[in-house]
Order: sequence, then structure tokens, then C-alpha cells
Amino acid sequence: MNRYEEAKESYKELGIDTDKALDILKEIPISINCWQGDDVLGFDGSTSLQGGIQTTGNYPYRPKTPEQLMDDITFAFAHMPGKKRLNLHASYAILGDDKGKVDRDEYTIKYFLPWIDFVKKIGGDGIDFNPTFFSHPNVVDNLSLSTPNEELREFWVRHGRRSMEISKELAKAFGKPCVCNIWIPDGYKDIPADRLGPRMRLKKSLDEMLEGYDKEWVIPTVESKLFGIGIEAFTVGSNDFYENYAATRGITLLMDMGHYHPTEVVSEKISSILCFAPRVALHVSRPMRWDSDHVVLFDDELREVAKEIVRNDAIDRVTIALDYFDASINRLSAWITGQRSVEKALLWALLTPNKELKEAQDTSNFTKLMYLAEHTKDMPFSDVWNEYLRRQGLKEDYYSDVVKYEDEVLCKR
Repeated sequence: MNRYEEAKESYKELGIDTDKALDILKEIPISINCWQGDDVLGFDGSTSLQGGIQTTGNYPYRPKTPEQLMDDITFAFAHMPGKKRLNLHASYAILGDDKGKVDRDEYTIKYFLPWIDFVKKIGGDGIDFNPTFFSHPNVVDNLSLSTPNEELREFWVRHGRRSMEISKELAKAFGKPCVCNIWIPDGYKDIPADRLGPRMRLKKSLDEMLEGYDKEWVIPTVESKLFGIGIEAFTVGSNDFYENYAATRGITLLMDMGHYHPTEVVSEKISSILCFAPRVALHVSRPMRWDSDHVVLFDDELREVAKEIVRNDAIDRVTIALDYFDASINRLSAWITGQRSVEKALLWALLTPNKELKEAQDTSNFTKLMYLAEHTKDMPFSDVWNEYLRRQGLKEDYYSDVVKYEDEVLCKR
């Protein structure tokens, strides 16, 4: 009997079928953020990151062309188990000869066809999309959809509407709905004289953006934030605003693990949203005192998030995407580490005796609850994880491949 068979028997004593858990896990799609690969710069002309977000570090070999980024994504995907989708920002449009001639309010699916071909080639499950409301000259005074400048506001509304159309075409290309996430950097550095005005303008802009979108193919999501660099005093798209907007418009709330007060955790919020909404979307990140977008690790909060998804039978109701960017380490290793951490957390949740834990709670047997929760930590989880990797044609050690790729490919850039 090998180690997996022994682990399988151990989990069976807890009433858990490890083979079933592995079959479920391999079908859960995770949307991989393309922007980890190049420090969120994109290809439509941005030379620096703006919008109250920041990539720290200066690790060499950042890809500077779509081809280089695609090569890196291909390598990363090949070392990630499970289903993968690619998450694109509009700023990753491949404009070709039109670069400098068309602006974001004129983008069409034409500029993303190479991405469709690429994701199909590497066996991706689909593409998700994001309009890019930052790193652009038309973001004036840190305002986009909420700006009082009507000409600029209309520009950003047009960009949003174009993004909805692009999302529809991306979805049709793969035969699966596309999540189109809306995040804006809008806010003020110091105490504002008017909070209602910007939010009413944002409400109007979103309504105009979403008018007539294809509900069969596009899943619009709205993402709140606590604050950003340079907008410490006031964020237009706050959690309160977007919770109400999503609820009244019948769209999906997206919660980023780094976009709340440091004492708040997303794992506490998921069940509240599931009580009232058919779906919730997540950006999995690792905040360090603020929205620092550290690489996702297999830590306590990630496991709690995964348990909320699994034990509430919400796998089909929660969309999972990565959102972090770290330029202090090898970018490919950052990608793989984060994705594998999410996979590990989901497997951990699938191997947790959730039914027995709930029964202990509902019968007020908190002694048993504590015992079972702690006993789970002693189970041979790593043996099941290694079996999952084996079935996916992968191995635990991806570091040596990363080093080899850096020596043979990256260092030549």
C-alpha cells in the first residue's frame, strides 16, 4: 500500500472519499491574472502603474511584448494543476499597427483575437475580462467614472460598454460566460466636501455601461476597495456602495481579500452574500497591513475562504480569480505558487469533515467541534495533494523548472 492509499484509508475513517475530492477539485476553474506577469503595465502604451496601486520590486526579465508574456503564461499554466482561465485587462490589447491610433473607448474584440487563439492553444478554460480605468491620461485627479468632467466621464462609459461587448465575444469563443469585473481607482487624497456627488455620478456611469449587456454571456462584477495610495480619505466605490448597487441591479459583487479594513476578512463575508445573491466573485490576494497584493500562500485565511466555498455547497456559485502582483521575485514562481496555494486550500476544504463539524456546532457540542477541527490538521493531507499532482502529470518541485527557464529563456531578454 503506497502513501496515498494509506491516506485514503485514514480519511475514509472520517467519512471522506479522497478520490471524489480530487475529481471535484480538478473541475474548479481558477482565473489567472495576466498582470502578475509584467507588473500590470500592459501593451497599450502605459509606461507606469497608476490608480493608487503599486508593484514593488525590480526583479529582472519582465516581458515587454505579447509574445514574451504568452511564453511565460504557457510555462506557468503547464505547472498549475486543475482548470485555468486567463484573466485579461483591457490594457493588454494587442493593437499592432493601430497602436497610438485607437483609444480604449474604441477597443473591439479584434485586438484580443490573438489572446483567444493563445488560450485555446494552451488548453485554457476561457478568458475573463476587465476594463482598465487606470494608467491613462483621461484619469484626471484620480477620477474616471465619477469625474465631474462630462467629456471624460463619457469616455470611460464608452470604454466600459466596449468592454462588455468584448466580454461577450470572449465568452462565445469558449462557449462559457465571461466575468467582466469593474474596478475603478476613483477617490480623494484628503477629506472631500462632497461624497454624494461622485457616487451619484458613478451610479449613473455604471447604469449607462451596463445598459443592454448580454446576460447570457457576460457576468458583470463590481469590486470595492477601502483606499489606495493617493486616495486615502475617500473611495467612491466603497463596499457599501457596491453591495447596494449589485443587489439593486441584479449583478455580482466581487470581494478582493485585500480591499477591506485590516481587521476584516473575506471568509466572514461570503456566507452573508450567499444568503441574498445567486453568485459571489472573489479576487484571491494576500494583504500585508493594507492592499499590498502579496503572492497568495496556503495560510489560515485562504483555507477559511475555501472552506466557506466548499461547506456551503457554493462551488458553482463562487468564481475564483487571482489578483496579486509581486516584482521582487521570479514572476513565474509567483504565479505558480499562488495558484497552487488556492488549489491546496480547496483540497483542504474538500478533505474536511464539514458535515460532522456542522452537526457538532448545531448540537452545541463545542468540545467535539474543537477536537475534530484540530484532528483534521493532523491528517496526511500532503499525500493526497501529491497524488493530485501525479494525476495532473505534475510534481511538487516546480522551482527547478523555474530556474531552468530563467537561465535558458528569461536571462536572454
